[in-house]
Parts: sequence; C-alpha cells; structure tokens
Amino acid sequence: MKRKYILLSFVASSVMVLSACSGLSNTQQRVLSGGAIGTGVGVVGTALTGGCVTCGAVIGGAVGAGAGYLVDQQEKGNLP
Repeated sequence: MKRKYILLSFVASSVMVLSACSGLSNTQQRVLSGGAIGTGVGVVGTALTGGCVTCGAVIGGAVGAGAGYLVDQQEKGNLP
C-alpha cells in the first residue's frame, strides 16, 4: 500500500513539474514547482511514517508553494 502512494506521488510530482510552464512568469513557476516538490515530500514523508497521507500532501504543498514564493522574492531583492 505504501509503495502505491509513493509511486502515485512521484508520478503526480513529475507531471506537475514537467507540465507546460512556459507561459508562466518566474514567480508562478517557482510557486508551482515549490508546491509540487512540497506535495511529493509531504506524501512520501507521511507514507513512510504511517501518518495521514492526504494531510501530508496538503501541508507539504502549502509549505512548498510558500517557499517557492519566498525564494523568488529573495532573488528579486524584495526581501532582506
């Protein structure tokens, strides 16, 4: 059962990362990539520890999207 979740998270993350991001701004690309990576990490982490996989995906995605936004703002010089 855990392998199924890990495989599903990998496929979902790969599809999101490799999807057509060419029409997005740099900020949107970083937020999307961060969210996808965060979702994958959240799913894998909770699947391995026996936690709520859905909760891990949601929390990981939110944290990843926020981190992607902060990285973008840092590179633009909008953060100290």
